[in-house]
Amino acid sequence: MRVFIIAAQTADGLIGTDASQSALEWRSKADGKSFGELTRAAGVLVMGATTYRTFRLKRAPPGRQLFVYTHHPETIFGEGVQTTNEEPQALVKRLAAEGNAGLAVCGGASINSLFLDAGLVDELYLTIEPVLFGAGIPLLRHPIQRRLSLIECKQLTDHTLRLHYAVEK
Repeated sequence: MRVFIIAAQTADGLIGTDASQSALEWRSKADGKSFGELTRAAGVLVMGATTYRTFRLKRAPPGRQLFVYTHHPETIFGEGVQTTNEEPQALVKRLAAEGNAGLAVCGGASINSLFLDAGLVDELYLTIEPVLFGAGIPLLRHPIQRRLSLIECKQLTDHTLRLHYAVEK
């Protein structure tokens, strides 16, 4: 099973100003289109409860399963939305056994770190948007060192890039 992190970042490497801000407020339409294409191909999305709330989803995106990490499943609502607190290795093993081809890790910083720490992330898709926050939430919750190999640098708009990296294992 192919596991990848997908995130929109500012030019100064942040995914939000604070936990209440949604990337939907500042990312480009081209990033939204790219997100849809990549997550549809994966078939399964996972995100933390805070990220789920900022996306303001009412249901799982069409054609995709959605798992939300939470210690309070009673607070997560949405048609087709499943909650979990499984160890990442167990979730990936179960999803692979069910025949799923991919898993898109959609944040936030804690969930990104959880899957990277577990050694499960094969690739990263990072959209770099022409925005600066100066301070805010980084891609990862704590220091993690991994070597990456650039697979592709794609220009999504005149001002927006998508970097696709392989995580060296």
